[in-house]
Amino acid sequence: MTTNEAPTDTATDTGTAEEYAPEHSPRLAWAKLAPDVYKAMVRLDTAAQQGLDPKLGELVRIRASQLNHCAFCLDMHTKDALAAGASVERIVQLSAWDESRHFYTEKELAAIELTEAVTVLTDGFVPDEVYARAARHFEEAELAQLIASITVINAWNRFGVTCRLVPGHYTPGQYN
Repeated sequence: MTTNEAPTDTATDTGTAEEYAPEHSPRLAWAKLAPDVYKAMVRLDTAAQQGLDPKLGELVRIRASQLNHCAFCLDMHTKDALAAGASVERIVQLSAWDESRHFYTEKELAAIELTEAVTVLTDGFVPDEVYARAARHFEEAELAQLIASITVINAWNRFGVTCRLVPGHYTPGQYN
C-alpha cells in the first residue's frame, strides 16, 4: 500500500473486498519545513505530560481531537491509548461521554469536561463550575499540567487539520 492509497477491507460480510476512498494528500509537510517549531512542540508536549496519568492524558487528547476533527491525532491517540491499556469501549464511548459517564471515573469526567471547555472557547470562558470540579479532583500542580496538556493537543490539532495530515499510518511509539 502506498502512502496515498487507502486499505482494502478483505473481511466484509459478503466475503468480497471493498475499496475505500483514496487517501488525500497532506497540504504541507510543516514539521520538515519548520523543524525548530516542531522540535519545540515535541518538547512542550513532553513537558505537559509530566505528572499526568498516561491513560488520562490519552483520553484528553482523544476528546480534544474529536472536537477539533483532527483525524491524524485521533488515529495516533486512540492507538496510543490502546497500547497503554485503555479499553476499546472507553475510547468508543468518549465522543458521547456525557451519556456514558459510567465508563469513567469522576476524575476522568472532570478532565474530559475541562478539555471540552478549554477546546471550545467559542462558547465563552471556561465556566467556573467546570474549573472548580477539575480543581476538586486534581492537585494544583497536576491541574496545571492538565491545562498544559489540553492546550498542547489543541495546538497539535490545529497543525493537523490545517496541513491535512493523513491518518492511518501511525504505529504506537513511532514518535517517541
